[in-house]
Amino acid sequence: MAQITKDTIIADIVNINIGCVPILMAEGMHCVGCPASQGETLAEACMVHGIDADEMAKKLNEFVEAQED
Repeated sequence: MAQITKDTIIADIVNINIGCVPILMAEGMHCVGCPASQGETLAEACMVHGIDADEMAKKLNEFVEAQED
């Protein structure tokens, strides 16, 4: 399983599991589909939105792990 960290690029997160998109969007990251955001790291995107990147990475990893069970 690929581990999502705060240094993971948004496009890579989407490629790991498309189901991560609604999680990001629920946190206010509606730009997840924008071409420019695809090259941003999770930390960069979280910084813009005032979100803790480590907590977001944890939430995304928990979702991905649950999907693999």
